[in-house]
Amino acid sequence: MQHLETPSTTGTSGSTGQWFTSSSSRQWWFDSGARALDFAYTGAMGNNPAWEKLHTPSDLAAWLEGQFEASDGTVTQRDLTDATGLRAAIASIATALSVNETPDPKLVDVINLFAATPDVPPRLAGGGMKAGRTTVRTGQALSTMAREAVFLFGAEQHERIRECAADDCALVFYDESRSNNRRWCSMQRCGNRAKVRSHRARNATR
Repeated sequence: MQHLETPSTTGTSGSTGQWFTSSSSRQWWFDSGARALDFAYTGAMGNNPAWEKLHTPSDLAAWLEGQFEASDGTVTQRDLTDATGLRAAIASIATALSVNETPDPKLVDVINLFAATPDVPPRLAGGGMKAGRTTVRTGQALSTMAREAVFLFGAEQHERIRECAADDCALVFYDESRSNNRRWCSMQRCGNRAKVRSHRARNATR
């Protein structure tokens, strides 16, 4: 299997983004801008069945271990059910906000319920005592992503939840740029295609 080097990205919760496989089997990098949206794109968002990553509890454990340092790797079937429920709520609300629609209040309640449970507490390195977290439980990881969703979908940030500007792409992302002008799901994908079309149009005009 070909090794793919992960680009260095910084989102609302550190490194974000993941590799996708297109319908033509081409792999490309999509940075959603937020870990909560990355989570939604493990299967609840997008129209490609190949993007579903959470088939079993061990799949969820592997994904969380890649996102949370010191994840304990313990995931039950109930945890998987909870996770896919939260994932669906995040996906639905993000999609609604990206097209200026009102989110389903029942799904807002789902996110709020998860956000109300204990999340991963912060811990300052360098101390001599073993106070604070040592491992991250699945429930804490889900709560952390729910709290991030509360931030993303709140009144001050939700306008940064956008749909790709390409006519044939509906991928949703969080625009974390300072200039707040991100338009494309990926400059290497839709952004590049738009540049090519614009270049051809200018040449045709000339």
